[in-house]
Amino acid sequence: MQHDLQPGARRPIRELDDELVSQIAAGEVVERPASVVRELVDNALDAGAIEIGIKLSGGGVRAIVVEDNGEGIEPTELALALRRHATSKIASLGDLESVATMGFRGEALAAICSVAEVQLTSRTAHAAHAHRLDARSGELQAAARAPGTTLEVRELFFSTPARRKFLKTDATELAHCLEAVRRHALARPDVEFAAWHDGKALLHWRRAPARQRVLDVLGAEFIAQSVPLELDTGALSVGGFAGLPEAARARADQQYVYVNGRYVRDRLIAHAVRSAYEDVLHGERQPSYVLCIGIAPERVDVNVHPTKVEVRFRDSREIHHAVRSAVSSALAASRAGALRRPADAQLHPGLAPASRAASNGLVNVDAATGQRPAAWPGVSASAWGATAAQATLSLQQLSALRVSEPPAPWRANRAEPGPEASDDSDPQAWPLGRAIAQIAGTYVLAESAQGLVIVDMHAAHERIVYERLKASRAATGIVSQPLLIPVTFSATAQEIATAQSQAEELLQLGFDIAPLSASTLAVRSQPAALAGSDTVELARSVLAELAQFDASHVVQRARDRILSTMACHGAVRANRKLTLEEMNALLRDMESTERADQCNHGRPTWRRIGMKELDRMFWRGQ
Repeated sequence: MQHDLQPGARRPIRELDDELVSQIAAGEVVERPASVVRELVDNALDAGAIEIGIKLSGGGVRAIVVEDNGEGIEPTELALALRRHATSKIASLGDLESVATMGFRGEALAAICSVAEVQLTSRTAHAAHAHRLDARSGELQAAARAPGTTLEVRELFFSTPARRKFLKTDATELAHCLEAVRRHALARPDVEFAAWHDGKALLHWRRAPARQRVLDVLGAEFIAQSVPLELDTGALSVGGFAGLPEAARARADQQYVYVNGRYVRDRLIAHAVRSAYEDVLHGERQPSYVLCIGIAPERVDVNVHPTKVEVRFRDSREIHHAVRSAVSSALAASRAGALRRPADAQLHPGLAPASRAASNGLVNVDAATGQRPAAWPGVSASAWGATAAQATLSLQQLSALRVSEPPAPWRANRAEPGPEASDDSDPQAWPLGRAIAQIAGTYVLAESAQGLVIVDMHAAHERIVYERLKASRAATGIVSQPLLIPVTFSATAQEIATAQSQAEELLQLGFDIAPLSASTLAVRSQPAALAGSDTVELARSVLAELAQFDASHVVQRARDRILSTMACHGAVRANRKLTLEEMNALLRDMESTERADQCNHGRPTWRRIGMKELDRMFWRGQ
């Protein structure tokens, strides 16, 4: 026997029998009951089904029955459908390179048959009755059912008991099965899904528009705390919903990505989404999103992994840029200005006529000297001054702000009525309402039609300044600065290959990086805005990103980090007394600034307490 062979003894080469080969394949394709559900639903969708029912027992371990109303299988092809590498979906290498179906390998059913008891019942539209095939015995007999196909999988892993021991509890396996159904349902709102467990109905999603299907599957809370996104470049399209930063979760359990209707887990796309949330997400929280990417089948390789959840793109940078742009654009719109009246928007982008001048004066200075902050590392004083001027932060108007002693924690600090207090007494005039007070030297209170608005004035103004600085920098582009003495560093073969193949891309990013020897790279220039930063670390980061993703965001992130620091120091500080005119100017700027709902560090800038909530606090109407 094999285990009696002595160490080092030669073992003869022999061909494995078909059953063992199928069981080995099953180890790759069938990990748990949810894997079976996924494969069978894939086949149902490929058959054109618009109604799919999933019946489970014992968490899917004892039984999985998937019924559909698809086109069915001819009786003469039933046995062939259960054989390895038998499929109707591809016939040539050309078909494999442009797969447009969910399944194509022709090994899932054979793998399932090797580890479970399987019965296949199917009827085509023109057949007088259905036929049932027992995979174990090969017996074919007449059966009754409507056109479509039913696959019954019972006693999963009965032939490989060691695999069965690795399964979790029935409740856990059931949860994974339902998640598999949920993933399909989100991608195919045109298909009706229903699921039962031990005879009890668990879910039923009727055919509906995409938004309604997302509402049915993920709930009203997800829809309320997300924004739609859409991008069409001609070559590819990106659509779906992106969760608001403030609704981010501790776990990445609401992240759904689809490529041509196929659920995938892809590092490239996950990286693009995460970079879009970079300066609006707090800490390590995880955003929620549903992304549907449409691309020509020949431009994506789905034949990467047996489970088909991994893909490879022909132009990965194009995908990265498109996903990042779509998500970033969707998140850019601030809820603070979502209800802006068209007539008000035409007056001035975000400013009431009486508050334009005051808004330009909201920039912080040193409380003792009244001077602007010193230049931050990597940015010269002249560059800061130019950027600040372009961002409409007038240093001559700083006298509008004055320092006061911190007020008592319980006392509202009301300033004298300004021009806006009399000219604009209607609280419905602006989305964020009309400023009425400043408390604790930190928060601005405003009255709106919906209730009470509370604004963290430093966080809000920090975002305003930050976005203006970014816009100013974007207008000037990336300016390259030659280094007096080139910086050299020891590089890996991958880094050298990337530097050579992506030389033009590096120049567009402001870098001149070229091989000095077989294992050394030299940096001869870098972006001028990042002078003073760690040149070697920055170059390594750009090369690493450029090898896989769109590296432009590496430079942008490094520049934005400096601008974020400048904005933080340049924003109005706590304990600084503002007039009502200045408070209203801040509110108007928030309404016209992108991403104004969060500061640069992902903290919320404002909250609203609705009138109903206020009434409940004081038991009004009870």
